[in-house]
Amino acid sequence: MSAPHLVIFDCDGTLVDGQHLVVAAMERAFLAHGLPAPDPRTTRGVIGLSLRIAVDEVLGGEMSEYGDRVTNTFREVFHEIRHQKTIAEPFYEGARDLVNQLAARDDVHLAIATGKGSRAVHQMLETEGWEKAFVSIQTADNAPSKPHPGMVLNALSESGTEPEHCVMIGDTTFDMQMARSAGVDAYGVAWGYHDVHMLSKAGAHIILDDYTALQSALLGRISATDQGEQS
Repeated sequence: MSAPHLVIFDCDGTLVDGQHLVVAAMERAFLAHGLPAPDPRTTRGVIGLSLRIAVDEVLGGEMSEYGDRVTNTFREVFHEIRHQKTIAEPFYEGARDLVNQLAARDDVHLAIATGKGSRAVHQMLETEGWEKAFVSIQTADNAPSKPHPGMVLNALSESGTEPEHCVMIGDTTFDMQMARSAGVDAYGVAWGYHDVHMLSKAGAHIILDDYTALQSALLGRISATDQGEQS
């Protein structure tokens, strides 16, 4: 049997469209401390970073003193809104099918690398019945923020996979830079929060337009790698 492949998925902007929940929570967190609500485009631009770093980016240097307070409030209101289910976090079309298909393969390991907290990620996995589908869960709670390569390196270590058999799939420049720094393939997706030009500039090896194209690219990569090892 060929060496196992590791496919690492980002969450927000790649598997699920969580932007509206993040934007709403950030707005409420700012307003709770008497700060003007940030531009939604600014908030979308930092999705993928670990929360405190994302908050600091949105605050900017002039309001950095509010970092701890806004971060703590964001956590509270994020989970409050999520529990109320007033804002949807829908999966992108084809995401569930591809994850289920890959999880059923003996030659593929799956992992998650996300700026989300562990609580939100494990809630998603439980809801989808994916508790055993992923061999490694890297979140903002147990690894350095993207674009540091730590999440990918941890996933490689936990899965026992070599970098040449790994691909990172994400929608932001942070994902692409993280993958490149870790020495693995960087697959960008065009349906997320950073545009195609930004992904390309950040080092994406390939950029896919939808899950059908992503599926073809992944299966083709796995097949080509296996054939190369057997020749």
